[in-house]
Amino acid sequence: VQLQASGGGLVQAGGSLRLSCAASGRASSRVTMSWFRQGPGKEREFVAGISGWITGNTAYADSVKGRFTISRDNAKNTMYLQMNSLKPEDTAVYYCATRPYSGNFVSRTAGNYDYWGQGTLVTVSS
Repeated sequence: VQLQASGGGLVQAGGSLRLSCAASGRASSRVTMSWFRQGPGKEREFVAGISGWITGNTAYADSVKGRFTISRDNAKNTMYLQMNSLKPEDTAVYYCATRPYSGNFVSRTAGNYDYWGQGTLVTVSS
């Protein structure tokens, strides 16, 4: 499985960006996909995740709930993260990741994910 993240960039506070994560290889078996981020001098943290081919169960970190929306296009094997009302503290490298089938459960633990994209930098200026 290969993951390719894109869509990062520089945006002013209050602005929006949409990240994409395209999966290839044996991507059809990958039900759970998530976004993590790592800010300057910080540990990698969970941002949002989606699981379940039909129900699309989602989970969000409290810090982004109500501002970010995760979605997936199964036909394109692509996951998206719509980020609105961006804040300077959202500045980070954003990584997409996937893990083996785990039903509708979205794990928030990075160690549970076995394939990672290369990361895309999001910079929010104040």
